[in-house]
Amino acid sequence: MNNGTVKFFDATRGFGFIKDTDSSEEYFVHSSGLNDTISENDEVTFDLKQGKKGLNAVNVKLA
Repeated sequence: MNNGTVKFFDATRGFGFIKDTDSSEEYFVHSSGLNDTISENDEVTFDLKQGKKGLNAVNVKLA
């Protein structure tokens, strides 16, 4: 499980980015990978899964 902060999330379009707390890497997140409803600046935990264009945040939950 990784920890991070929601940097951007567009609920209408169903995607955004999460910044990892430890590495400062940013990961794409799609609404299909959410377990909770998230908003910008929320603290979250997440797993990573290889997607078409790199690693994606999945199993995203509010911390």
